[in-house]
Amino acid sequence: MARRLFCELGPWAYQISLWKVCALRHLRNLRSHDKIARERCAEPLPCLVYAHKSLIRRRLGEVDMRLQENKAVNLSLAAPHIDGVLIRPGETFSFWALVGNTTARRGYLDGLTLSKGRAFAGVGGGLCQLSNLLHWMALHSPLELAEHHHHDGYDLFPDFGRQVPFGCGTSIQYNNLDYRLYNGTDNTFQIRVWTSETHLCGELRAAEPLPYRWHISETESRFVREGDGLYRENVIVRRTVDPVTGNTCAAEVIRRSHAKVIYDEKYITCQIAE
Repeated sequence: MARRLFCELGPWAYQISLWKVCALRHLRNLRSHDKIARERCAEPLPCLVYAHKSLIRRRLGEVDMRLQENKAVNLSLAAPHIDGVLIRPGETFSFWALVGNTTARRGYLDGLTLSKGRAFAGVGGGLCQLSNLLHWMALHSPLELAEHHHHDGYDLFPDFGRQVPFGCGTSIQYNNLDYRLYNGTDNTFQIRVWTSETHLCGELRAAEPLPYRWHISETESRFVREGDGLYRENVIVRRTVDPVTGNTCAAEVIRRSHAKVIYDEKYITCQIAE
């Protein structure tokens, strides 16, 4: 029998473990030499690098839609803390440094939270949609990933109006799992994010035009049966493109997914490889 972790002994143990990792992260942040981007500007920078929007209320298998309504509230509270932030050369964008702790006292509601292949309700849940949006925009820029966590190993929800390839998501948890971007260029970048009645909207802007564009594509996408269940596989490729000639200057594989499907396969519309 496998030995149980301390955090698995009960809710009280989980809260103690969570407090411990948050405290350790605060200590690491204090010791860090990273220059965190905090300055914000209400006026948009002149050059649009990339724009994207995602539907806030999505049908996710059997998930209670009430959590989707609460997510809309949580996103509307978090987005203004990021909107307009400038990432100057040598600075690092930190999701949690700007958003802060998503507590009920600050108005956050129970939303969908993911951990170890399980979905459950938690205060402030649903903000992965915001970090996913930021990550998708960052992939279309020269900003470098300084910290990025995946929902590794699991395909938790069936596709519903998916715009972004599977495997391009992020996992965040205050103040343990952060999403960070480093600006190693000579250009200044700006993140714009806001919510409409139906969508989470974002723009990545820059002070000066960029010499390249970046295209993200998915290949080798399939569902395959293995001994212990059904798995989803794909490969995510990023191409650097010359905007004048349209020629590809470089290509790199940024993600290979092999994720166990957790939901009922009745939601899968494509053929499953045996």
